Amino acid sequence: MKAEFEGRLLIEVPKDTPKIGFLEGDFGREFLAEYNGRASKYGNNSSLGVLSIQDGLVKGSNPFTVVLANEVLAKEKLRTATQADLEKALKLRVLELRGTYEDTGLVLRSEGNPNSYLARDLTKQLRARNIKFEYPVLLNLTDLSLKVDQDSDYGLAFNLKDEAVPVYVPVLNSLNGSRFNFSDVNEATGLPQQLKKEGERYLFTRNSGLSRLYLDGDLNLDSYNDLFDSSNSGGRIVVVSGLATQKFSE
Repeated sequence: MKAEFEGRLLIEVPKDTPKIGFLEGDFGREFLAEYNGRASKYGNNSSLGVLSIQDGLVKGSNPFTVVLANEVLAKEKLRTATQADLEKALKLRVLELRGTYEDTGLVLRSEGNPNSYLARDLTKQLRARNIKFEYPVLLNLTDLSLKVDQDSDYGLAFNLKDEAVPVYVPVLNSLNGSRFNFSDVNEATGLPQQLKKEGERYLFTRNSGLSRLYLDGDLNLDSYNDLFDSSNSGGRIVVVSGLATQKFSE
């Protein structure tokens, strides 16, 4: 038969359907207006003033902007994407991420450079909570809030939220430029479980201090970059709603 059977769903459709997307259209414009208003709480720090609307999309990204974005999005019961969310989007092919970059976390490897002041501050906060942890630690940007700190090179620093869950990810101390495939990704963290001499993607690392974690325009994972105020028009803030971090197979 050439015609397809058209029946009715025999499952209960979840009320809270997971969604993922960029900040765009009217929602993007309203978001940016609210974001810029909240930036005044932080002295209109230049690290925050890097977002703009271009071609109907909010463009630009660095760790500080993503943390402030979560402050805005929380009112709408939304949040920014973790690396696990982005990997799920890639697997399901629901969002085109090639050619852009997305900040998702910080990687804490030691109290030294780069960003030693911020590294020491975050380590102190972790220890104050009697959290047993080992370096390297992945801190999702969704687990952080901002504070003004004139002793920081950026004039800003991070607070751990009460619900923050630091993740020990030893692969982040691997040799810089190691490779992996899409199939090697741990769905819980969005990071590779194993590395190879050959592979479709690269993992960029360093061995100390505090650095960014982001998905780059070639779909590689970069945890080497230490410039927290750097942003360009290739940056995107990805937003998720619902149970977006269910297992890939669900």
